[in-house]
Parts: sequence; structure tokens; C-alpha cells
Amino acid sequence: MGQGTPGGLNRQGMPGDRKQDGNDKKDKKFEPAAPPARVGRKQRKQKGPEAAARLPVVTPHTKCKLRLLKLERVKDYLLMEEEFVANQERLKPQEEKAEEDRSKVDDLRGSPMSVGNLEELIDENHAIVSSSVGPEYYVGILSFVDKDQLEPGCAILMHNKVLSVVGLLQDEVDPMVSVMKVEKAPLESYADIGGLDAQIQEIKEAVELPLTHPELYEDIGIKPPKGVILYGEPGTGKTLLAKAVANSTSATFLRVVGSELIQKYLGDGPKLVRELFRVADDLSPSIVFIDEIDAVGTKRYDAHSGGEREIQRTMLELLNQLDGFDSRGDVKVILATNRIESLDPALLRPGRIDRKIEFPLPDIKTRRRIFQIHTSRMTLADDVNLEEFVMTKDEFSGADIKAICTEAGLLALRERRMKVTHADFKKAKDKVMFKKKEGVPEGLYM
Repeated sequence: MGQGTPGGLNRQGMPGDRKQDGNDKKDKKFEPAAPPARVGRKQRKQKGPEAAARLPVVTPHTKCKLRLLKLERVKDYLLMEEEFVANQERLKPQEEKAEEDRSKVDDLRGSPMSVGNLEELIDENHAIVSSSVGPEYYVGILSFVDKDQLEPGCAILMHNKVLSVVGLLQDEVDPMVSVMKVEKAPLESYADIGGLDAQIQEIKEAVELPLTHPELYEDIGIKPPKGVILYGEPGTGKTLLAKAVANSTSATFLRVVGSELIQKYLGDGPKLVRELFRVADDLSPSIVFIDEIDAVGTKRYDAHSGGEREIQRTMLELLNQLDGFDSRGDVKVILATNRIESLDPALLRPGRIDRKIEFPLPDIKTRRRIFQIHTSRMTLADDVNLEEFVMTKDEFSGADIKAICTEAGLLALRERRMKVTHADFKKAKDKVMFKKKEGVPEGLYM
């Protein structure tokens, strides 16, 4: 106690000590207290939606003025967040809105939709429509349909229940007519046709020359032929010549079989004929090839059924299109048949069909040429003598000669030989001729 008392007096009560303390206060600046050491576990950073909603940490953590600054910064952050959310709502992707509208339109239209024709426009919101299977209806036009493109006769989409107009078919071409167009030219050319030089010359003058050099007909003062008909025995090369024409010309080629013009419902056959020639006129210069015309062009008679009368109406529309009030222009027609005697005389008269080209059975010279064409790529043995088949008295058509060459090659393959012998041709000839006469060669399967 005694020792500690003087020491304590010296620090507090001595005059010299007071002056020294005053100088120290002047020299030293205010130093903040050191932050306390961390006590407890380290807090982990929060993740997920809670972390996104949590307000940012703002320092310093002090009351009064500093606390006011902190609240102002929090307010600024909330205002920025509110503006960001508002911009996201305002700049919502247009694709989503369009998808929603499209789904609503599909719900209004319904599925499936009926295809019909617009007969007459009553006003902006009502029209008279018809379909191929029913009568005409007075229906409404929905608001999302483009009314500027609606016109009488166009193809439309109708609701499957209330039959209101819900859409417009942009492609006015009948799908059946678009299939008839030959996109890829056939591989057959005039060189692949044996003989038929006169027939090739006639079809060139009647079909190709008016399309490529129409000025020649104008100079001489005549109108070019409108169409030709190819007739003759089966297998004499009528369709083959039409393929060669499609290969050699640059005009649009439309191919149709006569039976395709016969439709199920009344009026569809004539409508298809009109559509066929309308497309041919739009794509002119063009060539329309109608094979097996006897399916619709037979002689008129008193029909007792609706189907027969519909076929005759289809033929009448075909007659009108071939030589009607409207000019056909650069549209040429090629018809083909095996039975020209059964066709209606009005179809064959000059002005509709100006040239009749007959395809007879091949003569000796033509047979030799056809045999050379079909055997040019075959590997023949040395004993093959084609003159024996050329000079035969049997009536061969071009298709029969091709069948003989093909059958001879198959017989050689059956015996694992890579060369075709004369015996193969003889067997093939016997088989083809007996098959043609609806017989079976004796001993063929023994």
C-alpha cells in the first residue's frame, strides 16, 4: 500500500505531469476503436428466391443521419427494381402474344375444316357459300378473315359445324391439276423410237413447230393445228411418242388419263376440265396430253344413270375447252386412244382435232430398227440371228419386241449365263406370242 500510494500521486497530482498530459492531447488525433474480433460461426451466403428478395447490405450501420441515407438507398433500389419489372412486362415477346392469338383463332375455327366455294358476297360480314356435297348456305364471315382477297368462285375454309367462313385457300390451283404437271422430263427421246418417221414429222409440225416458230404460220397465212390424236393398235408407241415430245420441248407438259376426269360428285368432272385448261393457259406455252381419251369421249347416247350423264357432261365441257368461245392460244392438245371408232364425231372434227396420226404395226424395216434399239445394251452370243425374228410372219408390235428381248435376257439369267443365245430368243418369242393369244406354250413348265 505504502509503495503504491506515492506512485499514484505522481501520476495524478504532480504539476509537471499535468503539463505533459496536455501536450500529448494536442499531439494525438482521434483514433476509432478497433473492430471487435468475429465471434461465433461464419454465416453462409443465402441462395435461391430468398436471396433475390433480400435487401442489399448497406453500410454504415449507424443511427440518425446515416440511417436516413441507408433508407434512401433502399428506396432507390426498390424503385429500380419496380422499373425493371415494368419494362419486362412492357417488352413481353411478341411471339408469345401471337401464339396466344393463334390458339384462340384455331379454337374459333375448329378442326377439321370443310372446303367450299364462295358463291356470292352479300356484305362485309355475310356471304353465300357452297360445297360439293350439299346445298348453298348463307353464313357469316369471321373478323380475322382477309376480306380483300375474297371474291366469287374462290376456295374457302368453312367451320365444320356452323359453316362460317374462317379462312381462304391461297393456292387456287386444284391439287389434282398440280399433280398432272410433269416436273421432270422423261428420259425417252426421238432416238429411242424405232421407225415412225412419218408420225414424228407430223407431230412436230402440229405441236412443236407452232410453239417454237409461230411466225412461220403467220407468214404463210394459216392457223396452226390445235391438237392431234394418236390412234392405233396397243403397243405401237403412242405414249412413247408423247414422252419424246415432253423430253424435246421446253413447254409446260400436263399429263392426264381420261379416267381421272371422271369424278364422284356432280359437276366435279367439268370443273376439273376447266381447271386443267386454265392452268395450261396460265403456264403457256403448254401441251396437254390426255391418254385413253375413250374413257370420256365415247359417242353420246340416251343415258339411263346419273353416272353416264355425268361422263357425257364432262365430255361436253372438254369439247367446249378444245374449241369454244375463248381462244386457247399457245395450248396444244395431244389425245391418244386404241379405239378411235368409239369416239364421238364432235370430238374428232377439224377445229378441235386437226390431225389424226395412225400408228400401224411395224413393218420389216421398223422391226429391225426396234430390235437394234432394245438389243444395243444386251450381251449377245455369236449365234444370235435377229433377222429370223425380223422376217417372221407373226404380227409384232413394238411392245411385243421389247417383251421378247426382256424375256430372252431373263431366261439367260435363270441359267446363270451372261450372254443371251439364239435359243433364248426363240423361247422368248414363243412365250410372248402364246401369251398374246391368251394361250400357254406346251411343254414350257415340263
